[in-house]
Amino acid sequence: MHTLVDAAKFIIKEIAKHPDYLALDYQPDLTIGDAQTALSYLQSELETNQQTDTTSNISVQS
Repeated sequence: MHTLVDAAKFIIKEIAKHPDYLALDYQPDLTIGDAQTALSYLQSELETNQQTDTTSNISVQS
């Protein structure tokens, strides 16, 4: 899942700087920045869950 989030973040950055996108002068309600923020939150949540799983596994093994 981390790989997919990283790939999505990369693709969004590429879209944001692509000349065709820039030429559109597109002003949606939700922006490229909003998408990047959502992916950052998702990545943070995944990391938190991974740490929780690791801690749980250590507790069970003790």
